Amino acid sequence: MNGVDTTARRWLRCYRPRPAATVRLVCFPHATGSAPFYRNWARELPDEVELLAVQYPGRLDRIGEPPLTAMALLADMITEVLVPRRDLPVALFGHSMGAAVAYEVARRLERRHGGPLAHLFVSGRPAPCHHRPGTKHLGPDDVLWGELRRLGGTDPAALDNPQLRAAVLPTLRADYQLIESYRPVAGDRLATPISALVGDVDTEAAVDEVAAWAAYTRASFDLTVFDGDHFYLVPHRSKVLAGVTRSLGLP
Repeated sequence: MNGVDTTARRWLRCYRPRPAATVRLVCFPHATGSAPFYRNWARELPDEVELLAVQYPGRLDRIGEPPLTAMALLADMITEVLVPRRDLPVALFGHSMGAAVAYEVARRLERRHGGPLAHLFVSGRPAPCHHRPGTKHLGPDDVLWGELRRLGGTDPAALDNPQLRAAVLPTLRADYQLIESYRPVAGDRLATPISALVGDVDTEAAVDEVAAWAAYTRASFDLTVFDGDHFYLVPHRSKVLAGVTRSLGLP
């Protein structure tokens, strides 16, 4: 196994290889999220789509690696992993923090390859012009842990587990530092089509802020609003995947 393969195995999880795939969908988790968040997606997508889920450092089997706190470094490292994997068209899907990471990776891949990706899906994330820096990563542990409770998406029983709290807090703080210190740089619009998705009562991403992603592509754009909060995509998984499939031009 060469070094490129070894690095890719650290960063990417392929839960169901698709030998007949015509497109790869690379999925980026939210803050404190990990690749298995997308495990069920791999089973439900059609055979034409091979899903690769990104595993950030500092969680699960990468718990021994320090989590990254700089967006540019994270996006650069993921880009290097994806550059050799262009034997098929590549689409990116990111939720919350993952949407910002996916956007930054899309910008880098377009520059490297001189052309558009198959698609960019941004979920539960305001457009870069509405990005709000913050300081929660500098606050006490209880405040940060309270953010997980407020946003949902985590089993409440797990949140009451002191061992889990001790294990997750460093990654949570690092992820908040990454997204709160992120400063999007104005640049050319993407050549890649963008689909934006959001819950209608998402306290982290107002519908009009998500709709503003339209200004970040010179290709097609569409917005889908679901019933639900920041983690609308959990109960609406089937609808989300149907929309992704349609946007990729598959039946």
